[in-house]
Amino acid sequence: MAQISPLRQRMIEDLTIRNLSPETQRSYVHHVAKFSRFFGRSPDQLGYEEVRAYQAHLVGRRVSWGALNQTVCALRFFYGVTLGRSDLPERNRLPAAQQSRLQSD
Repeated sequence: MAQISPLRQRMIEDLTIRNLSPETQRSYVHHVAKFSRFFGRSPDQLGYEEVRAYQAHLVGRRVSWGALNQTVCALRFFYGVTLGRSDLPERNRLPAAQQSRLQSD
């Protein structure tokens, strides 16, 4: 069995303490791991510019609004709660994702 990094374990504990469902926990951990793999660095070594670049990458790949929203929520939780960082905006606006969602209504 693969060993869980202390950072991932901390995030899982934070998710559990906040009583988020097991499915939400899996989703958030998955999205943060994908973000980390995209840059080839630990997510605690990445910041706002990388988050923006990753969002642009996902929009360019035309991922669904739901997947984009889950990614943003996961990263917001990771940076805001697990790392306690305040250098990222409270809410990252995603105008391209929101526009396409509104146009489909």
